[in-house]
Amino acid sequence: MKIVITGSLGNISKPLAQVLVQKGHSVTVISSKAERKKDIEAIGAAAAIGTMSDAGFLADTFEGADIVYVMEAIGYHSFFDHALDIMSEIRKIVTSYKQAILQSGIKRVVHLSSIGAHTDKGNGILAFHYIAENILRELPDDVSIKFMRPVGFYYNMFAYIQTINKQGAIVANYGGDDREPWVSPLDIAATIAEEMEAPFIGRTIRYIASDEVSPNEVTTILGEAIGKTDLAWLTISDQQLLDGLIAAGMNPHTAKGFMEMNASRRGGILYQDYDRHRPTLGAVKLKDFAKDFAAAYSHQ
Repeated sequence: MKIVITGSLGNISKPLAQVLVQKGHSVTVISSKAERKKDIEAIGAAAAIGTMSDAGFLADTFEGADIVYVMEAIGYHSFFDHALDIMSEIRKIVTSYKQAILQSGIKRVVHLSSIGAHTDKGNGILAFHYIAENILRELPDDVSIKFMRPVGFYYNMFAYIQTINKQGAIVANYGGDDREPWVSPLDIAATIAEEMEAPFIGRTIRYIASDEVSPNEVTTILGEAIGKTDLAWLTISDQQLLDGLIAAGMNPHTAKGFMEMNASRRGGILYQDYDRHRPTLGAVKLKDFAKDFAAAYSHQ
């Protein structure tokens, strides 16, 4: 099949492109950076250089494809841009996707969404995934869409290194013994590749997770990996987290969204729909990721 992938060579798009090339598919990877062309071609894919907000470019690139994979990538640095309205930016990107899908006549779409996309209330910054899904649902009924909803990414745990160094603990506005799901980008890529080769019928949702562990189990596993068996999880208030994010330079509105997202992990608000549609867990467990975490911790 001819498959177009957005997201350049990111944490998910790169392994996804590699898996699809290995399976014999013709893959085109969209990137906004011309210097990525060489790296994209090195994995056996074709490169298309342009932006997600250029619907005309996207439509031309999508033309003739069997499947397109779309995601909203705005970059971590954007969270510190005080002039950026993330919700508006996401609307612009997804509207561009919708226009390009209509113009190109694509009938099979895979969309990278997220846990929390089932609602626009009580989930903080994750509400943008609800917005994105519903913009794509405006496409004609003959456009089949698979909404992929991964849970929290393991690599987000790299942010713990800063507070481990400063305070000797993982610090968050939630904690305890309630298990919550985490996922590896490798399991996300494998699942998406599997879905691309399966029939497309209407609009479907699939959650993706690799492991389920509690905050206290996280400290045990990561602590052992970095040689700090006394590593603790420090639970702070919502206001303390918000103040800390703003002090670090984050856009105050974005910081509020992050705080509310983490708060929604308490009491299960974030996981309500996930719990109703629990997936089979993937191959990469937290203990596997802990090796990468330990490597990053030792090379900081």
